[in-house]
Amino acid sequence: MAHESFEDAETAAFMNEHFINIKVDREERPDLDAIYMGATVAMTGSGGWPLSVFLTPDLKPFYTGTYFPPVPRHNLPSFMDVLTGIARAWREEQGEIIKVGGQVTQHLQQAMASQKSDVSFNLEHLRMLVNKIIESYDWGYGGWGTAPKFPQPMTIEFLLRRSVHPSTALGLDTVGRTPTYPSTSSGHRPTTSSAHIVPAYFRENDETLKPALHALKSMARGGMYDVVGGGFSRYSTDNFWRVPHFEKMLYDNAQLALVYLHAWQITKEPFYKQIVIETLDFIGREMTHPNGGFYSSLDADSEGEEGKFYVWSLDEIRAALKDDAEFFEAAYGITLKGNWEGQTVLQRTLDDAPLAARFKLDLETVSVKLADCHSRLLSVRAARTPGGPGTDDKILTAWNGLMLHAFAESARALDNKGKATSYLIVATRNAEFLLTHLRYEGRLCRSWRDGQVTREVFLEDYAALVIGLLELYQTDFNNKWFTSARQLADEMIARFSDPSGGFFDTPNDGERLLIRPKDIQDNATPSGNALACEALLKLAALTGKGKYRDLAEKALGIVTDFALRYPTGFARWLSAADFAQNNEKQIAVLYEAMDEKAEALIQVIRSEYRPNVVVAASKVPPSDDAPELLKGRPLVGNRASVYVCEGFVCLQPTTDADDLQKKL
Repeated sequence: MAHESFEDAETAAFMNEHFINIKVDREERPDLDAIYMGATVAMTGSGGWPLSVFLTPDLKPFYTGTYFPPVPRHNLPSFMDVLTGIARAWREEQGEIIKVGGQVTQHLQQAMASQKSDVSFNLEHLRMLVNKIIESYDWGYGGWGTAPKFPQPMTIEFLLRRSVHPSTALGLDTVGRTPTYPSTSSGHRPTTSSAHIVPAYFRENDETLKPALHALKSMARGGMYDVVGGGFSRYSTDNFWRVPHFEKMLYDNAQLALVYLHAWQITKEPFYKQIVIETLDFIGREMTHPNGGFYSSLDADSEGEEGKFYVWSLDEIRAALKDDAEFFEAAYGITLKGNWEGQTVLQRTLDDAPLAARFKLDLETVSVKLADCHSRLLSVRAARTPGGPGTDDKILTAWNGLMLHAFAESARALDNKGKATSYLIVATRNAEFLLTHLRYEGRLCRSWRDGQVTREVFLEDYAALVIGLLELYQTDFNNKWFTSARQLADEMIARFSDPSGGFFDTPNDGERLLIRPKDIQDNATPSGNALACEALLKLAALTGKGKYRDLAEKALGIVTDFALRYPTGFARWLSAADFAQNNEKQIAVLYEAMDEKAEALIQVIRSEYRPNVVVAASKVPPSDDAPELLKGRPLVGNRASVYVCEGFVCLQPTTDADDLQKKL
């Protein structure tokens, strides 16, 4: 519509004569998008972008639609027909228009008020939802739903979590019954000895893990995934994950990097780790500002054609790879006619083992040759269009928080020391950038570009950044990140809390809008409410402060009904519920000096995927600004010591790596 209508002189002149025209970047103003998309769905039964909404002077929507063509087609009126009809109606039937606007507004307000649930999450719900998610899985091609197919990393993450969930809580006996404890004045259970502990992690069943891994492998074979340069496109236009919408979004790559990391931690298959490294390297190379912020997206188009930058012809492959072309053509099934509009979108058709057999190579050599081919093609591709596809170089706090999480967790989990170190540097620079530049008059802001910040800020900005900072703290144990996260969380509570449960998307001192939106559904990005719930649960585990836990549980209470009906639409909530229900472990590591013994103990904790664990570490004595989890815990024999706790009730501390592994 931008090219067809808004840039058309006649259309523009008519718009300027009859309307006040406001073009909104929905990424900078998700509050406006949420309000008026809700109105569109209510009035038309569906939504989408571009979103065209006509408002009365007091901002009430009375007519909405999505795309309108420049001339009538596909049973749609032309945009000019819509404009002239509305301008005439405003002159002749203004009272009716105002009436409709009032009715739509009332409907939106009532929908907000109905966001309540009479059911609370329990473990049986989570088990049931795993089965429901698996039942709807597409075993033919991977993922959920039909084209266009979206990656759904939040659903995959929930399945990964459930595949390694704790068999029992501390204090449960061997058949899973809960023993009765005498109450104490503090309300805590008494200290539990290690004799009561059943080994903590087990594979709930392979059926939980299978669809998650199947989906990850299906997406990473190419098409959706850029096998040459790393990183994922936004979605697949077909069921096969072959032809994507070539736009690359920061938030997709942040969430997908994490689920591939967790898949590698569970399976130890190098394939998953390779995807993590290639994706994060792509972000570092192509989507990072020199000062440390992450850009929002890369365009799908280059030189006016979608996907032109990413597709190949057989001749180009042969010219670039020469003697290795036959090997590469076999791996990707490349033919003269291509697999998309005469060109080839690279997607693996032959796996490593049959490829090795065909060319009489060992598996390691196959991996090395493929990596070399990808590197050579990347060099060729980089020369196609100066700078490659266009970059949306605004830096959004919420999306940066998601990517900060990915870099921080990868830095502590990966066994590649060089990559771990470089990713920690990226994460640290990003955190510094956000805490320094994404502020106006001391308060957090939504968006930064070329030194300018927007004044708006939203719940998801606070919540995603709090999580990112807490993950960075658990990587380098710098108290600065913990205290910053805690301060932001307290500010988030003060500015966004809804007394009836959960949080509003906009602050209490923000711009007055038609309604104060409160979006609870996870979409391509997690809802701000789900992120806030998760952030507060983690903060509660590190501090022992009941106020954080209470607010998180109250937020969970508003979505249970919805999540039970539509689990893939509330998948980030499901992970938060899993954390809340599974008696998360808190681990305190204390030492006189960070030496090989202390590092070995920390490495034991990091050697596995432990989704419901928070970790704090410090020299003794911990400073005043350290997490409360570290306070009052002496060393054992002046050696580095680890306390494994639940609900701040701890086992006997250990100084031995093997003993720590058993306690975990």
